[in-house]
Amino acid sequence: MFSLNKLSPTITDMIRFDHSHVMTIFHQYTKDKRPSVKKALAETICDALEIHATLEEEIFYPVMRPKAHDQKVMEKSEPEHDEMRRVIAELRRTDPASPRHDELVFELMRDVVHHVADEETVLLPEAEQTMSKDQLSELGSRMTKRRLQLVGPKAGKLAANHAVGFSGSTAAIVVGLASALFAARAFTRKTA
Repeated sequence: MFSLNKLSPTITDMIRFDHSHVMTIFHQYTKDKRPSVKKALAETICDALEIHATLEEEIFYPVMRPKAHDQKVMEKSEPEHDEMRRVIAELRRTDPASPRHDELVFELMRDVVHHVADEETVLLPEAEQTMSKDQLSELGSRMTKRRLQLVGPKAGKLAANHAVGFSGSTAAIVVGLASALFAARAFTRKTA
């Protein structure tokens, strides 16, 4: 029998894509950008991280917790998300023209790089070793459905922040537009 789950990217591929996406945004952020651009980039980073953390906590971590050989990485994953949320909350309260705004973005980047390294070198390979391609694709399908629920209410804000934040980067604009088209296509299919 045909299943859309088999066409879905695997959950591990989706997590890696999210990591690449947020790192691309981090690399667009520099101290010399206009405050409005810095704010848009920071908001894009914050939204992406919040959505990603929610997806991992609701879908990936519950499945991986009993499978993970390195329980230390598993045990520190959610507390690292909590720390990221604390930094995000402070970042959102900080004026983008303030040096503290830059410090918080760079602190968040350091935290994310460390977290991503653990996931990509420990948890994702373990998931791929302990689960079948069908299981990984089914989880990817669940993650896609949940992502659409989380992104939906923020779609306008995300698009506006991408437009402002990536105004000078052709590559980032292409990635942003491709993501927007993917989301729009998925919403269109869902409602059709």
